Amino acid sequence: MAVDYTVIVVYLAGMLAMGWWGMRRAKSKSEFLVAGRRLGPAMYSGTMAAIVLGGASTIGGVGLGYQYGLSGAWMVFTIGLGLLALSVFFSARIARLKVYTVSEMLDLRYGGRAGVISGVVMWAYTLMLAVTSTIAYATIFDVLFDMNRTVAIVLGGSIVVAYSTLGGMWSITLTDMVQFVVKTIGVLLLLLPIAVVKAGGFAEMKAKLPTSYFDPLGIGGETIFTYVLIYTFGMLIGQDIWQRVFTARSDRTAKWGGTVAGTYCLAYALAGAVIGTAAKVLYPTLGSADDAFATIVKDELPVGVRGLVLAAALAAVMSTSSGALIACATVANNDIWSRLRGAVRRGGAEHDEVKGNRAFILIMGLAVIGTAIALNNVVEALTVAYNLLVGGLLVPILGGLLWKRGTVQGALASVAVGGLAVIGLMAGYGILANEPVYYGLLASLAVYVAVSLATRPTDEAVLATWRERLAGRSPELASEPVPAPQ
Repeated sequence: MAVDYTVIVVYLAGMLAMGWWGMRRAKSKSEFLVAGRRLGPAMYSGTMAAIVLGGASTIGGVGLGYQYGLSGAWMVFTIGLGLLALSVFFSARIARLKVYTVSEMLDLRYGGRAGVISGVVMWAYTLMLAVTSTIAYATIFDVLFDMNRTVAIVLGGSIVVAYSTLGGMWSITLTDMVQFVVKTIGVLLLLLPIAVVKAGGFAEMKAKLPTSYFDPLGIGGETIFTYVLIYTFGMLIGQDIWQRVFTARSDRTAKWGGTVAGTYCLAYALAGAVIGTAAKVLYPTLGSADDAFATIVKDELPVGVRGLVLAAALAAVMSTSSGALIACATVANNDIWSRLRGAVRRGGAEHDEVKGNRAFILIMGLAVIGTAIALNNVVEALTVAYNLLVGGLLVPILGGLLWKRGTVQGALASVAVGGLAVIGLMAGYGILANEPVYYGLLASLAVYVAVSLATRPTDEAVLATWRERLAGRSPELASEPVPAPQ
């Protein structure tokens, strides 16, 4: 394993080196939080694909393939569909807004006052997303070094916190590009063909497995619908995804670069399902489907290649973890802390704000590591995060983008009722039940429409400013919150 260890250590050292390099570029708030809004198509596509394809998409995607066959691709496939929908229909408009957070978009659209409550919901989502990604380090380091769970979380989490704190989005962008290349080589170009060959080829796989393993809908229609509702719609509104959209140098880059990344996700989804199906042929009686990835890597790959593929899994976890971490810190600082203390942020203070945002990444990073150590059930934590996100924020965000008549009162009521309904229904039906997000989303929609129609329309001056920003004709005003109409 010495060669494999060397590959991993060199990879981790490279991540820290890029964090140090990124620190030299992140001299302003815009550079630190959104890479100066300067990413071109190639870098934008790679980093967007890297953040959406995390440990759940890699290890979990292979596990679903092991359990259900080719239809196990649906979870990651719906993530790709969400990214395609975001890129084709919304990303150009989002990029032209020149904001830093989803809550700032809501304030701009509705005329202020929507930021704190939506910020709290978004913060909870990004925190749980970062926590679940951090927990995944334990699985990977256990395979590599037979390491204690807590030590593994601290080691992996500390590396991500270090390079994210140093250089912000520039460091994360550079590391994500490396991680994208490593994942492409490790999973698509190496593990996929080797797994199929080791399993005897597709003919042998079909001969040894039930026909349901090759049914594209074998996982079940209700499961696919739930994946669409949670992951496809979740891609449309998550701060971690929007913050990458904000890094595009133009709306055209956001649209077409994101389309390329979404298409890549579809291919990655199918690859994971095929690898899992091959693992089912090779190891038909594994104790857990999630062990399929680590088992096939450990037992079937040659020295050196094994280290690269494990580095690919590590890359998948790190890219999602770092993206969720900076999103969590950005929301905590810009949407919650700054508003609660009554600070008015001025454009000329951007250089001073870098230190504050860096401190928040460090604080949130320590909180994420501590929570990851204390938490055991990753699936439940991730389900809570996505249920809150979709149930509480999907309607007011898409409503703001698509329906002129939506009002700030409707948006606030929608966030509150949708979020509380999801929490209450999870308590009643169970965290992993489908009903909470179904009924929570319906309640959020009903309240949004009813309250918006029952209250005065949004001030025309606010809507005029919104239209100007959507068209890209106004300067960047994200450093100053939009005043509420009098």
